[in-house]
Amino acid sequence: MPEATMTHREKAYALLKADAEKILRLIEVQIDNLTMPQCPLYEEVLDTQMYGLSKEIDFAVRLDLISEDEGKALLGNLEKQLNILHEAAQNTV
Repeated sequence: MPEATMTHREKAYALLKADAEKILRLIEVQIDNLTMPQCPLYEEVLDTQMYGLSKEIDFAVRLDLISEDEGKALLGNLEKQLNILHEAAQNTV
């Protein structure tokens, strides 16, 4: 695979990973400072952000910048981290 292609693939993955981390931080801030996980606003933000990231990943997969497995792993990892946050917030209530 040409070096330029690898650079684009690596950059695409890094950007998607950064977006996933931004979602995690956004939800952390929301849980810590604004609303509880049972709040409709919390769920709206989470659903919107996750949908947007999944569309970004679908686009990157269609461009062959990341594999479908890499995309699923990114989403799966984010979902696991969000579940941990949600459970921690539930335990402090």
